[in-house]
Amino acid sequence: MNKAIRAEIFARWKADNPHPKTELDYSSTFELLIAVLLSAQSTDVGVNKATQHLFPVARTPQAMFDLGVDELKNYIKTIGLFNTKAENVIKTCKMLVELHGGEVPEDREALEALPGVGRKTANVVLNTAFGQPTMAVDTHIFRISNRINLAPGKNVNEVEKKLIKVIPKEYIVDAHHWLILHGRYVCIARKPRCGSCLIEDLCEFKQKTSDD
Repeated sequence: MNKAIRAEIFARWKADNPHPKTELDYSSTFELLIAVLLSAQSTDVGVNKATQHLFPVARTPQAMFDLGVDELKNYIKTIGLFNTKAENVIKTCKMLVELHGGEVPEDREALEALPGVGRKTANVVLNTAFGQPTMAVDTHIFRISNRINLAPGKNVNEVEKKLIKVIPKEYIVDAHHWLILHGRYVCIARKPRCGSCLIEDLCEFKQKTSDD
């Protein structure tokens, strides 16, 4: 896929959705961090159902920490891996209070030092909360990057590096959201909805499908 085609793909996505947003519900950087941490191997819809009850009672790291692990589990027990996630959230809140004055750090190394926060979670927070040109590669983005030949790679790290390199700079901050939404609703795993796709004529996927 050449530079002009990649630019056209993102131009179309921008024209269709100028201000893409995450589908996780949050009202602060701290809430975003917790929502993303909870979303591992879970759906955004499932996380939102839990956090709509959790966040009103624990809007700060101190308030979340004060809940304690067992009480937190009651709020997030509908989410996959909730036992481990509850432990990580409480430990993370303790570190935020003790090391960062209750604020979420705008720094990759500091974020990745938080329990349960890996590279992907850090990338989401740095991009969504702080507007940094990072690329969190989830299953949707990995699939699309390989399927349409946008930035093929054998693993998420390869794909991340290629995407950062090949996506035009004017689109990089919002690219993560466009790619996820495209993978979630159009270029789905089993039978992509090619007939409804904005970039069908630009995509290099060989086995195009109809929407029938």
